[in-house]
Amino acid sequence: MDQARLKVPTEVAQQLGYYVYLYVDPRTGKPFYVGKGKAGRVLAHLSDQVESRKTSTIREIRAAGLEPQLEVLAHALSDEETALRIEAAVIDLFGLGELTNAVRGWKSVQLGRVPLSELIAYYAPIPASIVHPVILIRINRLYRHGMSDHDLYEATRGVWKVGDRRLAAQYACAVFHAVVREVYTIESWHAAGTLPYTTRALADVSVPGRWEFVGTPAPADVRDLYVGRSVETYFRVGAQSPVTYVGC
Repeated sequence: MDQARLKVPTEVAQQLGYYVYLYVDPRTGKPFYVGKGKAGRVLAHLSDQVESRKTSTIREIRAAGLEPQLEVLAHALSDEETALRIEAAVIDLFGLGELTNAVRGWKSVQLGRVPLSELIAYYAPIPASIVHPVILIRINRLYRHGMSDHDLYEATRGVWKVGDRRLAAQYACAVFHAVVREVYTIESWHAAGTLPYTTRALADVSVPGRWEFVGTPAPADVRDLYVGRSVETYFRVGAQSPVTYVGC
C-alpha cells in the first residue's frame, strides 16, 4: 500500500487503543525508531520535516526506492502510562545507539533497564556510616544506568559551587537518588573548565565561580564502605544544593 495514502480507519483505531510501534529499515530488517500513541500517531513521522536522525534515515530508505516498515509491537493497552512503560523498556532493550530516538523513554532512569544489584540498592539500601572526610555530590541530572566508568567520573568531577571547605575532603562520592554509585580520591581542585572533558561540552563546564576536581577511584576498602549504600540521612530535608560535606 502507498504509505502516503495510508490511514488508520476509525474502527481500527478503536481496536488498537494505546499502542507501541516500530519503524523498521527494510534494508536491514532492524527497527530504527520506537514510539507510542493512539489512532494515527504511527503515521506522523512519515511526513515529519524536522531534521533528526529519524527523518534522515527515512530519507535514506526512500532514496533506495523503499519505505519504512511500520509494525505495531503491542496494542489494546489499558492506558497511556502502560504504553509509555513498554516504549521505554523497548528503547532500553535496543539502546539509543541502535535507534534514532533522541532520548530514552519515560522514566527510564527510575523504572527502565537497570542491573538487579542497583535495584536492590535503590529499594532496600543499607545506610552508609561515613568515617572519612567526604564531599557527597548528587548527580541526578547527569546519571544514567549503564553509563561507563569514564562518563560517571566526568559527571561527578565538575562543575560545582563549592568553597574552601572542599579542600578538607579526601573523597568525593557520586550520589544518585541518595545511593552512592562511586567514590573517588580527590587529588586536586581546579577552576571549572580548566581541564578537558571528553563527554561534556566546554560551554557546560566553563562556569565562572565553580570548581572541578581531578581524582582516581578510591581504594577498594573505602569503596566497599560506601558504594551501593544510602547517604540520604546526610542530606538536609529540602536542601537544594547537590553538594554536602561530611567530616570536613
